[in-house]
Amino acid sequence: MTAHRVLWCVVLLGLVTAVRGRTGEILAILRTPSTLWTLMLTSALITVNWTLFMYALVTERVVESALGYYMTPVISFAFGIILMRERPSRLRMFAVGLATCGVLVQLFAFGQLPWIAIGLAVSFGLYGYGRKLAPVAAMDGLLVETALMLPIAVVLIGWWLVHGTSLLLAGNFKRDALMILGGALTIAPLALFAAAMRRVRMTTMGFLQYLAPTISLLVAVFGLGEPFDLADLFAFAFIWAAIAIAVFDGLTTAKGPGTPDVA
Repeated sequence: MTAHRVLWCVVLLGLVTAVRGRTGEILAILRTPSTLWTLMLTSALITVNWTLFMYALVTERVVESALGYYMTPVISFAFGIILMRERPSRLRMFAVGLATCGVLVQLFAFGQLPWIAIGLAVSFGLYGYGRKLAPVAAMDGLLVETALMLPIAVVLIGWWLVHGTSLLLAGNFKRDALMILGGALTIAPLALFAAAMRRVRMTTMGFLQYLAPTISLLVAVFGLGEPFDLADLFAFAFIWAAIAIAVFDGLTTAKGPGTPDVA
């Protein structure tokens, strides 16, 4: 599935890029070694992230993947403070502590080393850091990232087609359509994420990243009828208390000159 995500991302992004008339910007990226090396790294990181997530799905370890995305914001906090030299307020640091407590509750409740969760959190945290450093527009960078992995994806898909093990073009039109749609659904959140990383601090993005796993949790409980145990309740309480404090801190702190966001 990762190979198909790469393939259809490149196809759809290539069309969008041509329509927007940004071919020149893509060529400029390819002619800038420092930017290209950064995007090669982020390309490898997002591929690892996608592959781990797909592995979690097919091996029915979705809970562990969700834990990984709860851990990701903590990684963003750490990178923002250590690597980007960001200096959050004391109130914001208290909020980070609360959020970390929520993640630790989930870790202890899991009961074993969650290597998939750790891999997802570290790979996506590093990806966000790399995209913050890359001086490229969100969709331009995403096209180059996926294009760098395209040769491997094409070889894999071709191998599966030749050996009759491909899910694509196997007589299931609905599945083929979903694979292609998966490329479109991949583009939007990653492009928006990359655009946000260029505009706000990593510590702020850390809090915002709690929205996705929280929405997933609400859908799982109220939409799919999955259980909501005591560990979930404690983790949810810690994380949302942290978000509330961060929002309050952002609204009450004056925006100084040169500050990229209200945090």
